[in-house]
Amino acid sequence: MSKYIVNSETKIETNDGYVLDSNSVINAIEFCNDAIKELYEMTNKFDINIFEILGMRNLSGFVGEYFSKSVAFNSNNNLTSNLHQDGYPDLLLINTPIKKDYLKTLYTEVNGKKHPISKEAFSPFKYGGIEIKATCGSVPSASQKYIKPSIGDKRINDLNGFDWKAHHRKTNNLLAVLWDFIDEVPTIVACFYSNQLEEDDWGRIVQPREGGGRTTSVSIMGRTGIRKMCDGWVAVLNDVDYINALSQAKWIGPDLKNKKDVD
Repeated sequence: MSKYIVNSETKIETNDGYVLDSNSVINAIEFCNDAIKELYEMTNKFDINIFEILGMRNLSGFVGEYFSKSVAFNSNNNLTSNLHQDGYPDLLLINTPIKKDYLKTLYTEVNGKKHPISKEAFSPFKYGGIEIKATCGSVPSASQKYIKPSIGDKRINDLNGFDWKAHHRKTNNLLAVLWDFIDEVPTIVACFYSNQLEEDDWGRIVQPREGGGRTTSVSIMGRTGIRKMCDGWVAVLNDVDYINALSQAKWIGPDLKNKKDVD
């Protein structure tokens, strides 16, 4: 039995027409999951739980970074990581010799390490690419009758929503994942893509509060954006809990179960 149910109808392409096939995405998901699991096993040997050290606030960024590197690695050298930490998008489209040559003009290389000459050329990158986001979704707040899942606890049966966050409202060509703890390890359980996102699909930008609160501005994806992402689902873990949860009408819907029956 396949680990993931794949939606072959979703085409992962930018406005430039480039397609990242579903097999490459599945390979990237499994590559990412394996890498995170190996990290967990290595650090556990020293009685260190790396995920508890990172904390829930940092784990989605951690999973997103791992997945981004995994997608680039499995893209047949058509995507590469943005060289600037604040650049956009996360993965740069370099699927032609012209684009690869252009990229080479934007950095200097010292001892094998590439240093961007300026932020402007990488935010946004002239030829675009794919943005990567990750979320573990939201669960109800803790109460006297409800114990909120903690780090390492499976969340899918308590999941009441999920969305993704960005620093601006122009984010598009978004390849995003939902992850959960499986055997205490963060694991990608679903993947979505849309190249149809517009500014109105993102909420108003929330600025950091003076003296505390958020450290950067953030925009949270709204219901229309979530609908577009769910319509463009790429893969879902072939497990009854995740199939049942994500086949709700507010998310992927019954098409997910139908797809499972076909496959």
